[in-house]
Amino acid sequence: MLDALRGAIGPAHVVTDTKDFDARLIEDRGLRRGTALALIRPGSTEEVAACMRLCHAAEVPVTPQGGNTGLAGGGVPDGGIILTTDRLNRIRGVDPTNATMTVEAGCILANIQAAADEVDALFPLSLASEGSCQIGGNLSTNAGGTAVLRYGNTRDLVLGIEAVLPDGRVLNDLNGLRKNNTGFDLKHLFIGAEGTLGIITAAVIKLFPKPTARATALVACTGPEPALALYARMRGQTADTLSTFEYIDRLGLQMVIDHAPGCSDPMAEAHPAYCLIELTGNGGQTDLDARLEAALEAAFEAEEIIDAVIGASEAQKDALWALRENLSEAQKPEGASIKHDVSVPVSRVADFIREATQACMDHMPGLRPCPFGHFGDGNLHFNLSRPVDIADAAFLAEYGAFNRIVHDIVHQMGGSFSAEHGIGTFKRAELRRYKDPVALELMEQIKAALDPGHLMNPGKVL
Repeated sequence: MLDALRGAIGPAHVVTDTKDFDARLIEDRGLRRGTALALIRPGSTEEVAACMRLCHAAEVPVTPQGGNTGLAGGGVPDGGIILTTDRLNRIRGVDPTNATMTVEAGCILANIQAAADEVDALFPLSLASEGSCQIGGNLSTNAGGTAVLRYGNTRDLVLGIEAVLPDGRVLNDLNGLRKNNTGFDLKHLFIGAEGTLGIITAAVIKLFPKPTARATALVACTGPEPALALYARMRGQTADTLSTFEYIDRLGLQMVIDHAPGCSDPMAEAHPAYCLIELTGNGGQTDLDARLEAALEAAFEAEEIIDAVIGASEAQKDALWALRENLSEAQKPEGASIKHDVSVPVSRVADFIREATQACMDHMPGLRPCPFGHFGDGNLHFNLSRPVDIADAAFLAEYGAFNRIVHDIVHQMGGSFSAEHGIGTFKRAELRRYKDPVALELMEQIKAALDPGHLMNPGKVL
């Protein structure tokens, strides 16, 4: 079969020496290593289809892989073939009037953002890994990011897709229509399916007017309850200009100050919690600044916030953003951490932080909870740093116990144990535990219909 693959896409694009693709076998954080017979690099949809036909006929499993930046183990192979989309990196077209762009799956997210900028438009998906993640992976995991509050998840930014099925057939649903009531909307089967139903090879994505102004502030509060009240106020007073509302507790901010080069505390005193707020719009900087200042003045009077720093220049705004963007990396020098990507209804975010923090600290005194994330859409990264007097190995031995504590609370609040990172291999047990049984049965039936041999990304999700 390897000779047939070489014939289909060229010998240079079939790599069999694992030393040459070792990094492709490892999960982004090094938490899991897989195995593979070979790595293949098709350069077009036709070549992807040819490869899939060959693998399907030989009953060889295929693991699709984009930038390999996922955080749930969904791109780690378990034997078979790794099919990487990095050569599918063309922007096929831009339609400014229709406000769409047609991109191939291997396009780096940052390059798509730059291409949109060139036509004075915005593609709003923004992630910490945007310099290396690929749009195909973003689609396959229905990535979230910092702009969901205003623009939605990746699923909401897509009009059409092209995908290769496990048997090599090509689904051509690559349309730029905002209204299309012609049967099942099949693109949504593949978006968020983590490559288990087929390989997304291209997509038509939405473009938006590029904001001409932004107003940014870091505000301090006494905890998640006043932060929730502040969010309600900002949403009511700033209307559709509110694009970011991120929550950071003091421990997280302190880690950034201690470990992220160039980052410092913008306030004279330490406070229990902080919110990063940003308004964006096209009505002019003065108008946006006035909206932000008026809302914050009212919040001060209502005792929802106790301090605030407003970015007076683009450099100052970027410095405030750096406090949030460096948070995950700043946790690493503090030792082992156990991370949770969860969501609850926005109305329950404060309850969740309080209850989960207390329950986890009851389980392990001295634990250092570090909740942060997308407060405005209910998605929190509830990360737990080990106590300072406990070794990494002893702390990580409690991984399963902490997961059960946190995810049980999430489930009781009507939330999700995987808000934006997907299921992959790491969260399959949770899927069985918490997913509605009828929904799980339907997922299995869809998988059986499209991939009866379970050759597409085996061992992931289901």
